[in-house]
Amino acid sequence: MKEYTKNQLALRNGQDKDEIWVAYKGLIYEVTNSRLWRNGKHYEHWAGQDLTEELADAPHNEQVFEKFKVIGALIK
Repeated sequence: MKEYTKNQLALRNGQDKDEIWVAYKGLIYEVTNSRLWRNGKHYEHWAGQDLTEELADAPHNEQVFEKFKVIGALIK
């Protein structure tokens, strides 16, 4: 599995590059085609970052990531 740094993830924020990615529990997910992530924002959450800590405040659980493709792993 390809590995990416936090800086590489940050560039996929919906503004700097065409891809929109988010990380959760060490995996990076492609959310570009999700209508809920247009422009790199989903409610108060921003793409291009690790959302592991933020999921506790979300109205859904981690199963939401099952519908997205895993792009790689986030290097700690």
